[in-house]
Amino acid sequence: MDKFSFFSNILSFVSTFFENILKIATLLIPWYQENKRDLPWRATRNPYYIWLSEILLQQTRVAQGLPYYLKFVEHFPTIKKLADAREEDILNLWQGLGYYSRARNLHHTAQVIAYQYNCRFPSNYQDIRALKGIGDYTAAAIASFAFGLPHAVIDGNVNRVISRLFGIEKPINKPDGQAEIKIALEQIFDPSRPDIWNQAIMEFGALQCTPRNPNCTDCPLNTNCLAWSSKKVNIIPTKEGKTKVTPVYHSYLVMRLGSKTYIQKRETGIWKNLYQFPLIEKQMSDSEVINHFTEEFGIRKTIHLHSIREIEHILTHRKIFAKFYTISLNTGSEILKNNIFEIELDDLGKVFPTSVLTLKYLKQQKNCLQRMLIVNSI
Repeated sequence: MDKFSFFSNILSFVSTFFENILKIATLLIPWYQENKRDLPWRATRNPYYIWLSEILLQQTRVAQGLPYYLKFVEHFPTIKKLADAREEDILNLWQGLGYYSRARNLHHTAQVIAYQYNCRFPSNYQDIRALKGIGDYTAAAIASFAFGLPHAVIDGNVNRVISRLFGIEKPINKPDGQAEIKIALEQIFDPSRPDIWNQAIMEFGALQCTPRNPNCTDCPLNTNCLAWSSKKVNIIPTKEGKTKVTPVYHSYLVMRLGSKTYIQKRETGIWKNLYQFPLIEKQMSDSEVINHFTEEFGIRKTIHLHSIREIEHILTHRKIFAKFYTISLNTGSEILKNNIFEIELDDLGKVFPTSVLTLKYLKQQKNCLQRMLIVNSI
């Protein structure tokens, strides 16, 4: 091949490439308008509601987050209402969603906006980004959706769509991969309508360009997709390394006195300010656990061990192996110490917010009791 032919082919390739980029931009928004889900936060420019939805949906599927969004809007219709709420009430509404630091940050930031910004949500990217609990993605989402500012969002869906369209094989969880994604995204981002464009590309990743088994055959962008043309859809995007999961051991003492039980308020960790049964956070044998608790509370002569229930609970970096030791007490007066207090068992998870792990235990206990009632009625 002579030099003229070589450079001619290069120019042809570059020309086709940029034509495809323009085609992506013109096809994406019509696809969104036809296929988008009807979600309440898309029907508003109220930055409070948009911020609330973004925080609730972090690490959370839309189907799971939507009921929580509706509950929060009902209970706290304004940012002032949220700011003035008790943290315990917020944690109660959040209960079951996990990642409770999000709820605490939500409350803190609501107070900052209410009392430092006079209930007016910051309207520029830098001030939004400076708020606690708000990162690059959330700041760009609020800036574009609420204020129409030209900031492109990059979340998991966008990473996947851009990686596949541009054939980016560098790991998306590494700086080099993110740098290529940002450069590629700039080529197709539409700054004249950033709100709808950002919604469109995220929705495209959620519904069309899915992590597993994407519908590439009927994809409107397949002729512009390098991963599709190179048969690499199933391996792009790539990630480097696996998240190390550390085993953690929890032993809980469930003390029962009739309908009563005994709980304490957690003061540290991811479940800070949630309520729990008395806890030992290390691996011990069953006899060691019982001896520890009976000596701590001085209840050796007043207990009867009913059951030991084992539950596994997976967090991002930890796998919790939990055991719940249920005992019956003859008296509870000596228990009310060491930040322990007495409640109705049914109030745990209702009046007193607790962790997803404890909710799992309570649900299993309730199901077990219902099965026993059914058997006894036969």
